[in-house]
Amino acid sequence: MPPRFIYPFTAIVGQDDMKLALILNAVDMRIGGVLIRGERGTGKSTAARALAALLPEVDVIADSPFNDDPLRPATWSDASRERYAKTDPATIPTEKRRIRFIDLPVSATEDRVVGTLDIEKAIQKGERHFEPGILASANRGILYVDEVNLLDDHIVDLLLDSAAMGVNVVEREGISFSHPARFILVGTMNPEEGDLRQQLLDRFALSVEVSAVHDPEKRVQILERHIGFESDPLVFIESCQPDEQALAERILAARAIVDEVQYTRGDLRLIALMTSLRRVDGHRADLVILKTARAHAAYHGRRQITREDIAKAFDLAMGHRSKGGPLTAQGQELTGAQTMEQAMAQMGDDAEGEGDPQEMSMSDNANADGKKKASR
Repeated sequence: MPPRFIYPFTAIVGQDDMKLALILNAVDMRIGGVLIRGERGTGKSTAARALAALLPEVDVIADSPFNDDPLRPATWSDASRERYAKTDPATIPTEKRRIRFIDLPVSATEDRVVGTLDIEKAIQKGERHFEPGILASANRGILYVDEVNLLDDHIVDLLLDSAAMGVNVVEREGISFSHPARFILVGTMNPEEGDLRQQLLDRFALSVEVSAVHDPEKRVQILERHIGFESDPLVFIESCQPDEQALAERILAARAIVDEVQYTRGDLRLIALMTSLRRVDGHRADLVILKTARAHAAYHGRRQITREDIAKAFDLAMGHRSKGGPLTAQGQELTGAQTMEQAMAQMGDDAEGEGDPQEMSMSDNANADGKKKASR
């Protein structure tokens, strides 16, 4: 669909948590994607498509079907590495491409997702030939999976592996091929049609619940905007351009500083205690909260995470992970801010932070889960 016919991201009314979760993943794709759960007609796919249209073009190696980044040779596909490893970087042909929005069909097979190796050519001609799959097309873009709960569990696992590791490795008969697979994974589902298994739910970094907007004024605003878009999409989109441009520039500015955002050991203890209060299994949630808090800080132009960043990241990361814990007087689970208050009360003076702020390199964090390979 041409970008000019895509509903603008900044024109979406309400659904603030959904929009924020998508934006933070755009700031740092290493967060690991977002699961959007809710009823139909609440703007889930509209928001994902709009984000792709909003983001600026990226520089890629011109002849690469994997959208290889010419400035990051360490992440190149095997094909680009073989072709340009000994080439002067200034002479490598490059071009700009729009961020891709890849819609994964529920019927997708493993070969279609990860790609295939041509063993016959390898045996007969000694050539390694790889047919790219969906993960190759989605690299540095958005991979959208509608009704992810209806997708085969094995396929979901492959997607989540790639989203976490940022690389796709295909191996068959002793021959392997790898290429970058860093993308924003957006999964949507209606819980009434069945849920994902808990181990798969946990693999999604963030999750948000969406529902219809019930405020009459906002519903009128939704109607007016959609009528305006359908009546003359070009005029409507043009009217949103200043806001779209401002948001795109804000995301770019956040990307530029996200790796510089610092935290203290006290911040780490606070996160760990908050997840402990919610009885969270494993340690993935702690890492997700830290990554998300750093992206949230960068999005607000800060180079040091704050308690506000941690509380918001906690809310986005815990919707599908919490196993219970302290409740409010109304019998509801505590929010991130409320959980933080309880954690800080237990920490005492340590809540003010420990030691000097420190930087965390995120580039290799995804490898903590191990490097799984898709066998061909």
